[in-house]
Amino acid sequence: MALVLVLLFIVVPILELYVLIQVGSAMGVLPTIALLIFDSVLGAVLLRAQGRAAWVRFSRALAEGRLPGREVIDGVLVIFGGALLLTPGFLTDILGLALLIPPMRALVRRLLVARFGGRLVAAAAGGAQNRMGRIFMFETRGGAGRPADSARADDDIVDATAREVRPRPRDLP
Repeated sequence: MALVLVLLFIVVPILELYVLIQVGSAMGVLPTIALLIFDSVLGAVLLRAQGRAAWVRFSRALAEGRLPGREVIDGVLVIFGGALLLTPGFLTDILGLALLIPPMRALVRRLLVARFGGRLVAAAAGGAQNRMGRIFMFETRGGAGRPADSARADDDIVDATAREVRPRPRDLP
């Protein structure tokens, strides 16, 4: 984790400064600044369009009763890509633009799921397990809304078994 932080806060800014100096010396200061402003505006426009599209896909998945796993990951990648495009620097702009292009985003999503999919499923299952007491609490009543005193003996019994399964790759977002 420390290596990732060193890369993010020391190496990436140094590389960005190096690239900015090289581009500035090749093109001049004003064209370099204009190019940085242009790609920030382009990033804001792409972020808005792709963010809206991701939101529509998320809403559609919920309306269809599907878990919006892919849509959530796409939304996070769109936000991350937009943030990278809004930061000054050409290297972060290239990465941000890649995250806002749907085919590249799908590739990054597949890589993330392949790398972290098992952890995501385990975390979701653990969260659901912690909430199961609230999810399945109910008032004791007979079947079809009858009062409890008129219920058959087996109406209030829930018999279940559980087993741990590893998700199949096609079931992951």
